[in-house]
Amino acid sequence: MTSKKNVVRVTIVGEEHLIRSDAPPEHTRAVAEYVDRTIRAITNSGSVVVEPHRAAILAAMKITDELFGVRAASEQLDDAIESLSGEVRRWLPPAKRGSSAAAATEGDRVSDSPEAAAS
Repeated sequence: MTSKKNVVRVTIVGEEHLIRSDAPPEHTRAVAEYVDRTIRAITNSGSVVVEPHRAAILAAMKITDELFGVRAASEQLDDAIESLSGEVRRWLPPAKRGSSAAAATEGDRVSDSPEAAAS
């Protein structure tokens, strides 16, 4: 089953483009606006005239650098959450120390039972 492609008209550095994407039109427009702002910031950043294709390459490098930074931060956050989860798991009674998904499911079951509410 194929999803419907959205066709969105965007303008990047004065050039109009038709973008076909699975993403919602608002997302595609936001991405195009970000790319446009990044290219314009590069072309307006100095006294040297930057050719359009070079500005696009530099913008791609800048955006990719941002992506790599966010990925690294996300991995650090994942590691910190995993470490904290291990700490919390040690505080739990032995019967509740299973995997985090099993512990969450077991915890939900126990908290929903009338006996647990009465205790």
